[in-house]
Amino acid sequence: MPKMKTNKGAAKRFSKTGTGKIKRNKAFTSHILTSKTTKRKRNLRHSTIMSPGDTRKMRVLIPY
Repeated sequence: MPKMKTNKGAAKRFSKTGTGKIKRNKAFTSHILTSKTTKRKRNLRHSTIMSPGDTRKMRVLIPY
């Protein structure tokens, strides 16, 4: 059986934690930042864990 290929676009955006959860960065941080509050921009800097439903789909894209 051949090896599974990693989706390189997904690999650059998401990473696996030691326990197998998927870590992701938050959206809405790239432009039009003047209309967003400082508190909102500060909270968007932190990464978060992907929801369980999306994690199942991501296991196909980043198997390793």
